[in-house]
Amino acid sequence: MASSSESGVYARTLDCVHCGLCLPACPTHRVLGVEADSPRGRIYLMRALEEGRVEDADAIRPFLDRCLDCRACETACPSGVKYGEILETVRADLEEEKPQRGFTAWLTRTLLWQVVARQRRLRLLFWFMRLAEFLGLRRLGVLLRLVPKAVDEIAPAVPTNPQRRPLRTGLHEPPPGVKRRGIRVALFTGCVMEQMFGDVNRATLRLLLENGFDVDVPAEQGCCGALLVHAGQRQQARELAASNIEAFRNADVVINNSAGCGAAMKEYGHLLTGDASAAGAKFAGKCRDVSEFLAAEGLTATPAECRQTAVYDDPCHLCHGQGVRSQPRELLAAIPGLRLVEHDRPEDCCGSAGIYNLLHSDLAGKIGARKIEAIQAANPDLIVTGNPGCMMQLDSHRRRTGHSAQVRHLVELLLPPE
Repeated sequence: MASSSESGVYARTLDCVHCGLCLPACPTHRVLGVEADSPRGRIYLMRALEEGRVEDADAIRPFLDRCLDCRACETACPSGVKYGEILETVRADLEEEKPQRGFTAWLTRTLLWQVVARQRRLRLLFWFMRLAEFLGLRRLGVLLRLVPKAVDEIAPAVPTNPQRRPLRTGLHEPPPGVKRRGIRVALFTGCVMEQMFGDVNRATLRLLLENGFDVDVPAEQGCCGALLVHAGQRQQARELAASNIEAFRNADVVINNSAGCGAAMKEYGHLLTGDASAAGAKFAGKCRDVSEFLAAEGLTATPAECRQTAVYDDPCHLCHGQGVRSQPRELLAAIPGLRLVEHDRPEDCCGSAGIYNLLHSDLAGKIGARKIEAIQAANPDLIVTGNPGCMMQLDSHRRRTGHSAQVRHLVELLLPPE
């Protein structure tokens, strides 16, 4: 694997001292109890492949594929090992040198690049999905086993709101009567977020405007590339990154309301190479999660009263990937009447991890079950988080266990009264 050596991955695996502090933080190791399904074990396997002690990459691939890339091990690691970067680089090297075979691998590559990464096609797909939902074809598909049970359990009903048209692009200004701050930001709308949770994007836009910010929604923006990075589709992800850097070239601040997208965009400097790497790092420096940005700038519009009990659940790629932990809680504390309580596993992975819950549904279900048990013990009315995949996974577990708590995105609770 010459490309791994050239990128310095092998040298970075040597930073791991095999202390084992990552083991209790790793969701797959906690469930499976196998050394090779831990960060330490996977690093050992990747190093062995590089050194030639493992000749067949397919022998270790299942262990790498079972990793959620949640980055919890990076938080636990005293040596500062960049495990996520190592894993993603090796996955990409393997995929380029020896692509995975089989229908599932082909379908994953095709859907991610030919549909998810292309906004018009994705909108068309969701249009057909909404039609199927309306006609009852989804239920029929499950009964006939045309729709996998895992997909049916994880995916909520596709929204049929007629406002599911694309968010208006261009410059949006604060409404009359709102004091403008003289700060202009750009909003990243994402792919899955816009199609499944378009109301969250509209709530994010309104929240920023009501707090005095001018907001630009660039028409040329596209998929962040996170799902492609996780799947080892490095070159395609680089194309998407380059397009987004160009789309946001005039932005000083890029606001994101999806933790997975935000983490990927903050790592464009690592993803891109050569001269493009500097441009990627510069762009990454502009990116802010919406909670990170609003906590720093402060709210000027008081959120609407909410007399309910809520737990905040940290998306992995926000707490471990971006180091954003206290800011969402600070903002929730500003909501009149809201009672914020903690649960025992706020930084555990829910099992979503992009499309991991579709490819490894049984393992993802066991991982998520631990978290929902902790959440239910806190007995909240609301489960608040900041990532579309987490919202779907948590809601899936909530529905499966019969809990009545609603899953909400942070920005929805921060809106001032209409």
